[in-house]
Amino acid sequence: MADSWLIVGLGNPGQKYERTRHNAGFWFLEFLDREQRLEFRSQRKLHGDVSKQQWCGHPLVALRPDTFMNHSGQAVRAVSDYFSIPADRVLVAYDDLDLSPGTVRLKFGGGHGGHNGLRSIFQHLGHPEFWRLRIGIGHPGTRDAVLPWVLGRARPDDERAIIESIQRAVEVLPNVLSGRIERAQQALHSGESAG
Repeated sequence: MADSWLIVGLGNPGQKYERTRHNAGFWFLEFLDREQRLEFRSQRKLHGDVSKQQWCGHPLVALRPDTFMNHSGQAVRAVSDYFSIPADRVLVAYDDLDLSPGTVRLKFGGGHGGHNGLRSIFQHLGHPEFWRLRIGIGHPGTRDAVLPWVLGRARPDDERAIIESIQRAVEVLPNVLSGRIERAQQALHSGESAG
């Protein structure tokens, strides 16, 4: 699809992980789906559930990898190659320990910050030059506590804040898809709706 974007939500498949902080990227896709049905189809050769359609008037491919977080790059590479989508039109939504719940940031490139999903994407794409939607989940305070933190469910007030930040991200997505990324960033980073 010409001018398509690839929107990837990172998470772990299965009911056990559904409401965990690490699945914030999957939550983002859930909210996109509520806005306009994505009609995902399981694509074994592409290592995930894939949707290809017009979303709010823009060509979009959405991907929910079924590889588990640590192998997300396998699916991202397969889908971007299959649909010939360049890395600068790939947006990966994921949970970010360095941002507090309720904070969401849109940025291009940068490091992986220890996130295994991003690390896998770096390995499979061969570079870090893609867009990221960083969904804040907060930090437990110590390194030893990180794994149970990301694989656990957020406190109700934190979960509400995370969900509100995801809803704001969904609001600005049409600006991203139409190339008005600075406008999307301004709306997102100031905490205002896209308008």
